[in-house]
Amino acid sequence: MIDEPTVWAILFIPLGSFLFLSLVIRPFLNEYAQWSGYLAVFAVALAFCISLLVFRDIVTNSHSLSWDSHSWINIGDMDIRVGIFMDPLTSIMLLVVTGVSLLVQIYSQAYIRGDPGYTRYFALMSLFTASMVGIVLSRSILQLYVFWELVGLSSYLLIGFWYHWPAAAAAAKKAFLVTRIGDVGLLLAILYLFSKRELFLSRGLNPFEIPDIISIVAEPSAVALIAITWLALGIFAGAVGKSGQFPLHTWLPDAMEGPTPVSALIHAATMVAAGVFLVARMFPVFSASEEAMITVAIVGGFTALFAASMALVVFDIKRVLAYSTVSQLGYMMLALGVGVPSVAIFHLFTHAFFKSLLFLGAGSVNHATGTFDMRLMGGLRKRMPWTYWTFLVGALSLAGLFPLAGYWSKEEILLSVWAGAGLAEQILFGMSIVGVFMTAFYIFRVFFMTFHGEYRGGSVAEHLNGSEEPVLTEATSPVVVVEPHGHLQESSWTMVGPMVVLALVTVVGGYAVNPFTNLGGVSAHWFVEFLGGHSLEAGIGIASVSTFLVLTGILLAGIMYQWEIISPNVISQKLHPIRNLLMRKYHIDYVYEEIIAIRFSYNGLARLSDWMDREVIDKMVDGVGWLGRNTGRVITKFQSGQVQAYGVAISVGILGILGAYLLWG
Repeated sequence: MIDEPTVWAILFIPLGSFLFLSLVIRPFLNEYAQWSGYLAVFAVALAFCISLLVFRDIVTNSHSLSWDSHSWINIGDMDIRVGIFMDPLTSIMLLVVTGVSLLVQIYSQAYIRGDPGYTRYFALMSLFTASMVGIVLSRSILQLYVFWELVGLSSYLLIGFWYHWPAAAAAAKKAFLVTRIGDVGLLLAILYLFSKRELFLSRGLNPFEIPDIISIVAEPSAVALIAITWLALGIFAGAVGKSGQFPLHTWLPDAMEGPTPVSALIHAATMVAAGVFLVARMFPVFSASEEAMITVAIVGGFTALFAASMALVVFDIKRVLAYSTVSQLGYMMLALGVGVPSVAIFHLFTHAFFKSLLFLGAGSVNHATGTFDMRLMGGLRKRMPWTYWTFLVGALSLAGLFPLAGYWSKEEILLSVWAGAGLAEQILFGMSIVGVFMTAFYIFRVFFMTFHGEYRGGSVAEHLNGSEEPVLTEATSPVVVVEPHGHLQESSWTMVGPMVVLALVTVVGGYAVNPFTNLGGVSAHWFVEFLGGHSLEAGIGIASVSTFLVLTGILLAGIMYQWEIISPNVISQKLHPIRNLLMRKYHIDYVYEEIIAIRFSYNGLARLSDWMDREVIDKMVDGVGWLGRNTGRVITKFQSGQVQAYGVAISVGILGILGAYLLWG
């Protein structure tokens, strides 16, 4: 059986790669910078191999490996400890994080080659991977919080990797600040646990140990229901920020300013997965509060539909995929909110592979065309066959078409929501089923605009036909005029290879890990039951409806963007107010950046604070200083240093005392 130091190596190997690249290669051995990528790939490959061994042991050892935590800091009666929480959820997440990171970093070898920040890139990717592994392994919520903030730091540094671009620097700051808002909620939840330490210590428990938190919540009447609700909502606030749920979703589309492999890693296996993982890890706390559960479900269901609607009109291929990620994360939160965390993690598992595949495909297309604007693409099918077919597999899986991976996890979510007895669940089911249609439409809008038709390289203005409005597009990458066809070619095998592997996993992975019947040595619904859940019997009705909507969405996208039976320009003109609202992202960014950040915070609160500082606080301090200075000047008159003056003063004092004595006795 695998031992504890070996499991810690999953964290410390990529962390060691980060330290070696940052502190040795970059400052002292820069002539060997070309080896940075190989070192980073080797480190994460080793971590992945150990993760496989851990997974094997979890499967063969009653689904758990247990080690005592270790004392870290002692503060009074508080013993802050660190340790490993190893269970089926941890083992699955380790495979997802290290596996996807390995493929993304292999792909990055070619994508980032020649960049002056080559070593810095792989150092930060190693830190990013190590930070997410740290979250997954954490036994203590305080330990988890440390790595939680490291993930935020890593994303900030990688989104702003090309910091000399103003858009990239702004996107990095936005991601950092918006996610900090959610993290305040998580910090408040941790502080609440600290305030209740006596309750834990009296039972021989630790207020920061996740198993102890779960056990105290399960104890009847130990903690008031309202307290559990607020604790759960504080934890959920952190998850909302990291996983880009409404209303803290605005950072995720802008994060596309970073290198495409970074986007693939953020959206598939690291930062955005952290929020879903946190809610799944702390699920017993949520399940103890009906109010917390319905909040998670409503936020998730609304986000799924809300984000999908914005993906319908975006022209930047990466931003379409970004909104798609927000939407799919909404489905995962919806599954958590209706009480099926194993299904949510199943969708996280399948989504990690087909979403990273789609992002890597977008990066491959960018290498060939020099742009992310789909209006400058088209006709790439014959020039980039490997990218074409792998992207098609990812698109079909995202749409949820049988028998690809996305179909199985999507159906599990729909079945679970439909099984809910309340009105809220039925409304959420209606929202999620509409989202299925939208998802199929927007991803095949991307597919047809990118790979079919004729190549449209040139300037954006040449393709607007008087109907589109450049000012409303979200494509922030510079428009590049590309030589037609001659330079359009398939990416190198360093980039294509990981895409092929991800495509193969996407084709077989969903059914292979969670089949609805016994499959060789794999029992039916093995994945969900391994995580402690139970799959509902597949219903032909829901499967038929969702498949019909998927096919309808694909067909409508083909009618508009492939065969052009219906002109997108005509639809845009007729639905201009709605399209304008979607292109402007429901004006939420405007509200945050112009009204809250500038008008309220800068012109209002900041100016009021400035006036208070200058006119009240400064003048109070200056007044105290004036009083001290002038009082001192008066007192100094009595300190002349003349002995005769002191003698006169003493004499006058003695006479005054005698006079008072004679007068009043």
